[in-house]
Amino acid sequence: MLRLHRIPLAAAVIALALILALYAGAGTSKDSWTWIDVISEGGTALMAGVWMVIVLASRPSGLVTRLLALGLAGIMLGAWADCLDELFRVPKDHIWDNWLEDVCTLGGMLALTAGLYYWRHEQLALTAHLQKRERLFRDHRAFDRVTQLANAGYLREQLRIESARQPGQPCALVLLDIERFHEVNRQHGYAEGDRVLQAVGHMLLLNMRNGDLLCRYAGDRFAVLMPGTTAADAHGLARHLCFMVRHMHHHAGGDVVRLRLRQAIAPADTGAAPEDLLAALNRSIDTPAAVAA
Repeated sequence: MLRLHRIPLAAAVIALALILALYAGAGTSKDSWTWIDVISEGGTALMAGVWMVIVLASRPSGLVTRLLALGLAGIMLGAWADCLDELFRVPKDHIWDNWLEDVCTLGGMLALTAGLYYWRHEQLALTAHLQKRERLFRDHRAFDRVTQLANAGYLREQLRIESARQPGQPCALVLLDIERFHEVNRQHGYAEGDRVLQAVGHMLLLNMRNGDLLCRYAGDRFAVLMPGTTAADAHGLARHLCFMVRHMHHHAGGDVVRLRLRQAIAPADTGAAPEDLLAALNRSIDTPAAVAA
């Protein structure tokens, strides 16, 4: 992972060397040093640098990573300048040393605070993503081997449970089919086809509501159970899911694979048996008139 961040790491090392050269060139070495200050301030610079390397080694590039690393780099440089101030005597008419310490430290604290703020939002998004799988985790049911989503058997059982638990309450079932999925398998291989299924599953999870249940129904088909939702409202939600998948950039080797979904929607609160409901949706999505988005 550090190979992705060679430029910021090199910039931090160069900045450390430049500050050392600045103090060595503009000041004179002190006869005696206050070792406790040197160790404290130098240790702060060292630890901030270590934390920066840990952050860069643990995360991909992005806004949060840049802000966290920039903040820690600023604190490191400020503490480094403070440490060098204990080793070199700078003429009193030179005020750049104080400015250097203060600007680096304050700027680092501000960048680190902003990074932590966006990191919190990132964690909330990940938590919401995991909550969408909670229903499956809690019941310890079978996972689909490829996508780690619930399978068709679990979907049928949830349809029965939802109908018995909230009779008379609206509930919708959406069936989504990846258009021309067989071409991905033929052109790029079945392993790449599995990666497409995983990518589509993740995109759907990220953009559906927490209370909905996503399953891999069969092959290249996904099903979304939407409790408390009318079929009319489900159309809008399904269009949003299709829109997000359509704007994915899935890379297969050197090619960008464009993905589109077909959708079929039916109310799941009519008392129909799950097998009959799913069979009707399959027939609907297989017709030429099925909605593609």
